[in-house]
Amino acid sequence: MSQTKQTTNSGALSTLVVVFFFWGFIASSNSVFIPFCKHKFNLDQFQSQLVDFAFYLAYYVGALGLFAYGAFGGKDLVGKWGYKKSIIYGLLFSAIGAAAMIIAVNANTFTGMLVGLFIVALGFSLQQTAAQPFTIALGDPSTGASRVNLAGGINSFGTTIGPIVVALALFGSAAAITDDQIAALSLSKVVILYTAVGILFLTAAAMFHFSKKVPPGISEEKIEPANKALYLLLIMTGVLIVMFVPIFSSYKIDPTTLTDAGRHDLETMRLKWLFGALATVVVGLLYANFKAQQNENGWGAMKYPQLVLGMIALFVYVGAEVSIGSNLGELLKQADFGSIPSSKIAPYISMYWGSMMIGRWAGAISAFDFKSNTKKILTVVIPLVAFGIVIGANSIAQYDMTPLYMYIVCIFIQIVAFFLSQDKPAKTLLIFSLIGVVSMLIGVFTKGDIAIYAFLTGGIACSIMWPCIFSLSIAGIGKYTTQGSAFLIMMILGGGIIPPIQGKLSDFLQSSHLDNPGYGIHNSFWVPVFCFVYILIFAISVKGILKKQGINYDETEAVAGH
Repeated sequence: MSQTKQTTNSGALSTLVVVFFFWGFIASSNSVFIPFCKHKFNLDQFQSQLVDFAFYLAYYVGALGLFAYGAFGGKDLVGKWGYKKSIIYGLLFSAIGAAAMIIAVNANTFTGMLVGLFIVALGFSLQQTAAQPFTIALGDPSTGASRVNLAGGINSFGTTIGPIVVALALFGSAAAITDDQIAALSLSKVVILYTAVGILFLTAAAMFHFSKKVPPGISEEKIEPANKALYLLLIMTGVLIVMFVPIFSSYKIDPTTLTDAGRHDLETMRLKWLFGALATVVVGLLYANFKAQQNENGWGAMKYPQLVLGMIALFVYVGAEVSIGSNLGELLKQADFGSIPSSKIAPYISMYWGSMMIGRWAGAISAFDFKSNTKKILTVVIPLVAFGIVIGANSIAQYDMTPLYMYIVCIFIQIVAFFLSQDKPAKTLLIFSLIGVVSMLIGVFTKGDIAIYAFLTGGIACSIMWPCIFSLSIAGIGKYTTQGSAFLIMMILGGGIIPPIQGKLSDFLQSSHLDNPGYGIHNSFWVPVFCFVYILIFAISVKGILKKQGINYDETEAVAGH
């Protein structure tokens, strides 16, 4: 006797996807907000990347806080509150962050704005922890992946239009303005922007609160003990704080009072501490798995090598994804890359994040029960339609998109990659990480349109990595799946550490090549090269790890998109 399928709660789902849209909209708009802040507050490239540092650090702090509560209290706080209330609380917290941004803008303080962004993202962390399992719970479990991919598609649409809307809000639709003119712009536009964002957060919270169609989503799932893992994460957090203190305190030094050699030494010191922060995460996680192999008690999900290596892979993936987009604006300003002012980079930023939307929409096709030939047709048609949407949205905003028409060649490369991957996460991750490595190397060794297209192709490479890394990392970990998922979400921290590393590498390289403008920012893109190389290594090695555990990696299903 066949079981009746559970009907999807469409009303609740349509309300929930609004939250996914917010994540993408705000995260991608940081790529435009960063160059705005750089010129408005006279920052160097590293300091401008602190926007990402504050934003993505909040995800780590939020996830760690929820994990610590569960470890000490024995109950999942999100499950205790229920998915509905958790999302409402998260939206209200983000609204407080928007208010903090407005206060900081009125006080004309960049540090205060970072605090505001941190609070906004802290709310996002709570929302994301609740929203993804909630999406699966709003219907039949067998169609959960399709709902998650639908929500991911809405998230990606937010990443595409976010840079366009924020650029229009900050710079207007007038002719290109210079960096000096940006510095003279009134911050009142930022106040208007975050007033609107705050109202949207409150509106969404009200929609959830008053919607009778949205169930409470309370879960009584037991938390698996992992005290040793918690203590390690707390120690790592303490070490990271120690690593960043000398970097921030060194900004009391006025670089204009130093010689060229003195500035170079200062940049060297800062870069060493940043690489120390990176080493803290990587070495700490590898140490956890090493100790867990000797005695698994207290380590929880960290006893699985696929999870620990996957945590590092997710860390560098988010880092590369954010870092490319956040440093792209500075690159485009250089003479070798078009001398495009910050006020006119929105189409390129939109195309970068739009590339991820294109890939995720194509990746979502396999979640639906289409016939084989239909899937093949859609694998070609959907990316082209999505590319047209990116072009169309920017054209409506009156941006000249002719320099990006030929980017369609890169979209065809993506289409071929999807056919080769055959919907298998390990194979998909291998192919797309290889695309990432090759495209970044082409970008580093060339200039002009070819390099720009190559760096934009980083968005294509990143588009499908989250679900592949996530699914391969939690494959076979059984009762530790929820805990492992929480550990993976913590690794969004990569978006807070790797962009500042690339920004500081840019400053460091430029300080020793003062006669070659643009040398630093161009060569700083070696950072995402190495990120993609690690992901490629993970894609190859995880096959053997899962095979030893009797898991068929080719049958592992891809899950939620970030």
